[in-house]
Amino acid sequence: MRFEVPQFIDVEDKIFGPFTFKQFLYLAGGAGIIYVLWTLLPVFIAILLILPVAALALALTFYKVNGKPFIQVIESYIKFNAQNKLYLWKKNERKKQHSPVVETPVNPETAPRLSGSRLKDIAWSLDVLDMKEQKQSDQSQ
Repeated sequence: MRFEVPQFIDVEDKIFGPFTFKQFLYLAGGAGIIYVLWTLLPVFIAILLILPVAALALALTFYKVNGKPFIQVIESYIKFNAQNKLYLWKKNERKKQHSPVVETPVNPETAPRLSGSRLKDIAWSLDVLDMKEQKQSDQSQ
C-alpha cells in the first residue's frame, strides 16, 4: 500500500479567498471594531480611534517581521515587558588569600639532575632491558 505524506504542513490553508482563517479573523475583527466606533462616537473622535485600529488589523493580517507574523512580535514584546528585569553588575573585589609558602632548601648534591646525556642514558638502559627480556622470553619458548 502507498500512503501519501503531506508535503506542505507549515503552510496555512487559504479558506476565505486569498486569506487564511487567522487573517480573515483579524480583518473581520478590525472591521467590526471600526463599525462600532463609527456608529457610537462622533465623527472626529471616531476617526482618531479608527486609524490605529485599522493599522493594527492590517498589520496583524499582512505584516511580517523577519518572516514571523506580527502577532508573534506583539506577543514577544508583551512577554518581555511583563518579565522582571533585574540586571546586576557587581564586580566583587576578592581579597587574595596568600597561603604561606614554605620553601625547603634544596641541596644541590641530592637533587636529581637530568641533562640531555643522562636522559639518553636512561632511554638506552630501558631499551637494553627490554631487549634482554625479549631474549629471555624467546629462550624459554
